[in-house]
Amino acid sequence: MKRMILLFATNIAIMVVLGIFVSVFGLNRFITANGLNLPMLLMFAAVLGFGGAFISLAISKWMAKISTGAQVIAQPRNEDERWLFDTVAKLAQRAQIAMPEVAIYEGEPNAFATGPSKNNSLVAVSTGLLYSMTHREIEAVLAHEVAHIKNGDMVTMTLIQGVVNTFVFFLARVVGYLVDSFLRRNDEESSGPGIGYMVTVIVCDIVFGILASVIVMYFSRQREFRADAGAAQLMGETAPMVDALRRLGGMQPNSLPSNMAAAGISAKEGWSSLFSSHPAMADRIAALQAMR
Repeated sequence: MKRMILLFATNIAIMVVLGIFVSVFGLNRFITANGLNLPMLLMFAAVLGFGGAFISLAISKWMAKISTGAQVIAQPRNEDERWLFDTVAKLAQRAQIAMPEVAIYEGEPNAFATGPSKNNSLVAVSTGLLYSMTHREIEAVLAHEVAHIKNGDMVTMTLIQGVVNTFVFFLARVVGYLVDSFLRRNDEESSGPGIGYMVTVIVCDIVFGILASVIVMYFSRQREFRADAGAAQLMGETAPMVDALRRLGGMQPNSLPSNMAAAGISAKEGWSSLFSSHPAMADRIAALQAMR
């Protein structure tokens, strides 16, 4: 539950802040001045919904470095860093994308890719992963992350998040208007949204945001299957990625900070898998083996 809440904390926080901004500066009154203006509300929802998602995307590299303490390899200082840098460069060339920034951070086995575009990205690897796997397995993990960049997954997930945010923002304010109208049904003198509207909207922003995350996480799991297949293509065979997944399946990847959780290595079982950004290792291995 803690991981699930942290996973969406950054995006939901942005949505709530933007929603409060709308309320404080009276934009809600403009939307509800003469009854609920649905076209205007939908326009506001789209602006704020996509605005929150694209703000998250724009600061993704900066947030990743700050939250994990990742140190970008500007100039390799040892053989491990040289190998890591050269391997990412080789994979990026094969994928025909611009060279990502390469970083290392202290922690248990994990890795992630992030950034606002294919030509402005970051691949980061933990020391736990770097020193507990073979070079062949690490290369497969790096190929997986490079495949994410090649596929434009960061932008795709931002667009999906933007659509979901739009509906969350829209529906929260419709429910808020209905609740407020019910609470003040005998008050003919007052106009515009009241405290019932504001409280209901904030609660609905949070609740609907968590429920909508099920949709976002479904698409996130699908992108993992595509990135696994992309890694196999970059490596020229499926075996390295299968071996890497088996090795990772026997480890306990650490939990990344909330803003990076969907980018790292993670999987849930049972009902909580609905909120997991990654499929189960067994499912990913089966999908790769079916490619042979």
